[in-house]
Amino acid sequence: MLALDVMKRIDAAKAVFKADYEVRLRIDPMVPVDGGLNNYTRLVDEVFLRLFPERTPWGSLWGLASTRNNIKDWSWLEYLCEKSSWGLKPSHSTRHAMYTMMMRYLREAYDYVDVGLCKEALRMLNALELNWWNNKCN
Repeated sequence: MLALDVMKRIDAAKAVFKADYEVRLRIDPMVPVDGGLNNYTRLVDEVFLRLFPERTPWGSLWGLASTRNNIKDWSWLEYLCEKSSWGLKPSHSTRHAMYTMMMRYLREAYDYVDVGLCKEALRMLNALELNWWNNKCN
């Protein structure tokens, strides 16, 4: 089961959806913790039980130098290893695996393909065969 505050947000999104407003499911940051990807599929399941989002933009964990220099809990830095214009990120292969798993899950479970990536390079969009011109981030 997801945390109560997450469920409250999903229920609030459902109310907005029922009122005929556009709802997006932004999953950002995605963190490549062991077994953590199952948490993302559970999140998707809880959302799709209640509503059908207009789109689902995603992003991965990243850390700006200013953030990394001013934190007390350094544990999440273990996931960051690749430099980007947005700071350090998980490796390209790790991010690619996370996004691929989510794209496959949404397509197979819900026939859903309206995804977008936030703060990702053209290299990643090309690797996932996503059209950069139509990339649907917020």
